[in-house]
Amino acid sequence: MKVYLDNAATTPLDKEVIDAMLPVMQEHFGNPSSIHAWGRQTRAALEQARKTVARLMNCSPSEIFFTSGGTEADNMAIRCSIEGMGLKHAITSPIEHHAVLHTLEAMAERGIIKLSLVNLTKDGHVDVAHLEDLLKHNERSFVSLMHANNEIGNLLPLKKVAEICRKHNAVFHSDTVQTVGHYAIDLKDVPIHFVNCGAHKFHGPKGVGFIYVSSDIQIAPLIFGGAQERNMRGGTENVYGIVGLAKALEIAYRDLDEHKKYVQELKTYMIAQLEKHLPGVSFNGDAKGNSLYTVLNVCLPPTENAEMLVFNLDINGIAASAGSACSSGSNVGSHVLRAIGTDMNRPSVRFSFSKYNTKEEIDYTVSKLREMFPATVTR
Repeated sequence: MKVYLDNAATTPLDKEVIDAMLPVMQEHFGNPSSIHAWGRQTRAALEQARKTVARLMNCSPSEIFFTSGGTEADNMAIRCSIEGMGLKHAITSPIEHHAVLHTLEAMAERGIIKLSLVNLTKDGHVDVAHLEDLLKHNERSFVSLMHANNEIGNLLPLKKVAEICRKHNAVFHSDTVQTVGHYAIDLKDVPIHFVNCGAHKFHGPKGVGFIYVSSDIQIAPLIFGGAQERNMRGGTENVYGIVGLAKALEIAYRDLDEHKKYVQELKTYMIAQLEKHLPGVSFNGDAKGNSLYTVLNVCLPPTENAEMLVFNLDINGIAASAGSACSSGSNVGSHVLRAIGTDMNRPSVRFSFSKYNTKEEIDYTVSKLREMFPATVTR
C-alpha cells in the first residue's frame, strides 16, 4: 500500500487544475509582455488569474503580485520593506519558516536591524502579550509571524495580531503559505501589509505563488529586470503556473467547508488511533486545540532507531516528514521542536493530510507504527 501523508511539503495536482493549465500550455505561448495578438492572449489569461485570486482573497488585483513561491515572497516582504522604509527593528518568533528566520537573522548579523524574538507559550503559541510589550518598547518595527506553523500546525490569531501591529504603527507580514487555500482569508477584514502563497500547498503547481502587498504601503522590487508585474518583479511570468494557481485556489474556496470537515476528521481519527495503540505517544504543539487541520506532529516513544523512523516508514510505502521539507538533508534537527521544548531524544514525525487521504490509509500507517514500536503495544 502506498500512503502519502506529507501534504504540508507538497500536494498532488488536482485534475481540474491540470485541465485548466493544458490549454494554456498548448495554445497560449506568447510572451505576456508582447503587444501582438499572441502576447495579448497570454496577458488576458494572466490578468484573469490575478482577478480570480484578488476576488477570493477580497482585495484589489493591483495588490497581487505573482512570484516563484512563498520563499521569494517572504524575502520580498522582509527585505524590501525594511531596507526601503529604513526600519531598524524587527520582531519574529523562533519557530518561523527558515525563509523568514534566516533572512531576518542575516540582516541582523549585517547590522541592518535589531532582531527580537517573541516568547512562546508552553504549547508553542506566540505570546501575544510579549509581542505587544516588544512593540511598546521599541521604535517602529517590522513584524513577521506565520499564520500556521508548517511543522506543528499552531495557528496565530491573525486578525488580533494585525490589530496590535496597527495600534503600534508596525509593518506586519504573515507567512500564510500553509493556510491560503485552507482557510478563507479576508484581506479587507484583516489590517495586514503582506501575506504570501505557494500554489503547491493546495493542489496547484510548484514554482509559483503570490505576494499580497497592501495599497497602504509602498516598496521597491526585490528582483529587478523588465517591467513585469507592474514594475514590481522582473522576469517573464510563469503563465501556466499562474493559471493553475488561480484554478487551485478557486477549487479550494469552492470546497472549503467540506474539505476542512473531512480532513479534520482524518486528523482526529489518527490522534485517537495512535493514543489507543501506542501508549506513551504525545503530540507536539497544540494538536487538539488551535491548530491547522492538515498537520499532526507526533512524538513517539524512545527508540534506538529514532533516526531511521522516516526511512522505515518510506520502506513501508508511507511518506511523512521529520520536519520541514525545505530543510531535508539537515542534521541539526528541527528548530521548531527544539524551540517548544520537545524531548529531542524521542523521534518526532509530521503527518499531513489532504482530501485524497482515507481512514484506511491512517489504519495502515498506525499498524506499521505498531510494528516499529512493539514494546509499547497493548496486549
